[in-house]
Amino acid sequence: MKTGTGEVGPGWVLAAEPSGSGAKTGKVRIYQVAREHDVSSEAVLKIVRDMGVAVKSHMSSIEVDTVEAVRLTFDREKEVARQDDERRKVVHLKADSAGKSAPSAADVVKVSASAGSPKDSKADSAKRRTGRGSRRRGRPSADPKVVQATIRQTMAESGGKRRRHKKKDRAHVEEAEDGNRTLRVSEFMSTSELAALMEVAASQLIGKAMELGSMVTINQRLDRDMIEMLAIEFDHEVVFEMDADEVPYREEEVDPATLAPRGPIVTIMGHVDHGKTSLLDHIRKTNVIAGEAGGITQHIGAYHVKTANGDVTFLDTPGHEAFTAMRARGAQLTDLVVLVVAADDSVMPQTVEAIDHAKAASVPILVAVNKIDRPEANPEQVRQQLTGYGITPEEWGGENIVVDVSAKTGEGVDRLLEMILLQAEVLELKASHDCAARGTIVEARKDRGRGVVVTALVQEGTLRVGDALVAGGEFGRVRAMHDERDHRVESAGPSQPVAVQGFSQVPRAGDSFLVMPSDREARDMARRRQMVLREQARRSQTHTTLENLFERIQEGTARELRAIVKGDVDGSVEAVADSLEKLSTEDVHIQIIHRGAGAITESDVLLAAASDAIILGFHVKPDPTAAGAVKREGVDCRSYGVIYEAVEDVRAAMEGLLEPEVVRKQVGRAEVRQIFRVPKLGAIAGSMVLSGEVRRKAGVLVIREGETLHEGAVASLRRFKDDVAEVKNGFECGIGVEGFPGLQEGDILEVFEDVKVARRL
Repeated sequence: MKTGTGEVGPGWVLAAEPSGSGAKTGKVRIYQVAREHDVSSEAVLKIVRDMGVAVKSHMSSIEVDTVEAVRLTFDREKEVARQDDERRKVVHLKADSAGKSAPSAADVVKVSASAGSPKDSKADSAKRRTGRGSRRRGRPSADPKVVQATIRQTMAESGGKRRRHKKKDRAHVEEAEDGNRTLRVSEFMSTSELAALMEVAASQLIGKAMELGSMVTINQRLDRDMIEMLAIEFDHEVVFEMDADEVPYREEEVDPATLAPRGPIVTIMGHVDHGKTSLLDHIRKTNVIAGEAGGITQHIGAYHVKTANGDVTFLDTPGHEAFTAMRARGAQLTDLVVLVVAADDSVMPQTVEAIDHAKAASVPILVAVNKIDRPEANPEQVRQQLTGYGITPEEWGGENIVVDVSAKTGEGVDRLLEMILLQAEVLELKASHDCAARGTIVEARKDRGRGVVVTALVQEGTLRVGDALVAGGEFGRVRAMHDERDHRVESAGPSQPVAVQGFSQVPRAGDSFLVMPSDREARDMARRRQMVLREQARRSQTHTTLENLFERIQEGTARELRAIVKGDVDGSVEAVADSLEKLSTEDVHIQIIHRGAGAITESDVLLAAASDAIILGFHVKPDPTAAGAVKREGVDCRSYGVIYEAVEDVRAAMEGLLEPEVVRKQVGRAEVRQIFRVPKLGAIAGSMVLSGEVRRKAGVLVIREGETLHEGAVASLRRFKDDVAEVKNGFECGIGVEGFPGLQEGDILEVFEDVKVARRL
């Protein structure tokens, strides 16, 4: 799918460019327009909806002509604000000429009503009708900002005292030059907390929310858009402390001149038994600069290797599963992937999975053909096989560096390191060494002798002993740091991993860490993050599914449907994949990010979670571990027995036609103990409810000696002589079955309900 390149404003890129048209008819997302005008997305949504344009959220797209109309609206608002500023100047000039202090609010009202031309007055009247001004007829209305500013100045000069509000952390409020304040807030804070921060009554906040069309309570937690809207209504700007996980307090801009080269971070991946661990062990033991003897090698999950040509950090992960699991957590650590393939073997399923995982992460792949010392080694055959998966050696005109090595003899290992560093030069990896440190937690555990020990990989700045840290929802102070050889170190720079002691609790692998100015601020940030993480877990965004695909396409948030295809045989997999790719349209492109034969594994689920993909299985289902991961990660995973069913489901989803699946839910079971004949009602089964409950008008199966004789509905249900809606387990009742007069003693009545659910495995 091609994206347009025509710009309609700074930072805006057209969402689509129809073919065969010379005009700019693409679309721009709501949040881009809001960002350009420095307002909330909700403000833009309100304006667009007032124009009669149907939009659902900040991710919805609007036409360029609508963008222009929004711009004109904001231009008019700016003009009104400019006129307000002019009137304010008139007020102060009159006050100065009279030799008095600032005028009262009543004076401001008079001047505000008389200042400006008739045309200006009409424009202000129009704003008052639609804005926040007075709605009283026959009376001029002052601009609230002018009145409030004048009152503040008058009280300050006269020594007046404002009403005291309850004590709060002033570090969260910053006074701007124009009198507006910037509030540092966290998403999902309560109405009362926001009111206290803005120094207004909670009832005022609730009333304003009602004016905006939302009902909130004093203890309700507010989402991002509602916080932004309410802040704007009370003339505040907000900065969300969770906007960027890495920089909640500091917004320092790093001077490009201070950036210095850093070593590459490399992950070794490949099929089991192809020599990943042996290669890493050889590199660690033989390519370390002399003079570092002593110390016991510690498994810290990452190793910093100093070579004559530069430094390299290797991530020692169990395989592509861990690599993708960290990526799913948002930790994009790796600069390069070294794919290890045995020269005496062939490209195996895990090799293909590793390639797909690296490609999905957009990480360069460098191939190490290992075990070339063996007599049966055939490196050329391996190269040939790799070309079938998009890996083409440089010597064959491709883009991938391929090096023959032997982890056993060491042959080619030095050249592999040279190529890694050469690739790093091409990538121009740089980082600041002087700013406060930030990075990612690679591993974390609780050690009996040392307490909580985490492997921290520094990505920017320098981490030092004594620094206060926060990682995810945990905090601590660096008491000690050790490298992988258990040498104590006092500091660690970019691309350097260290084992850190000092956290209060164990953070999660993949959490970002950063240095805070003090222990108190680290503790406060961790506490706020814990609250946000809890709320976000409850309101977590779902992955793409076939049920929500059409809605996302309509909103413009789905431009690509990623899929993983697994099958019982390669032929079926290729047939399904090819058929799906042919469904691509202008609105959505279907990309198969991984295909293979065999059961759906946990690795497949993790890749789908990290890449926001769906999983389609043909004659295969998730293994037990993968089934748990499907539920945990919320991935859409489906199995089919016929190819065209899978293709039709995807096509129907793209067209918004996917029907929900009807699932039969057993409600209760009853045993027929006696048959009664009732005039006009026919046979009534005197029954005992064995489990669950029997409900009137629910579906019922009549089962005799294990065989289903009839499917109908509960036509009548009585307890003694009374009609009832339901009878629970352990009670007797009379049951009439619609359309089946041949009930007998001993029959089992299974009561059920058909429930429509989203179609998924």
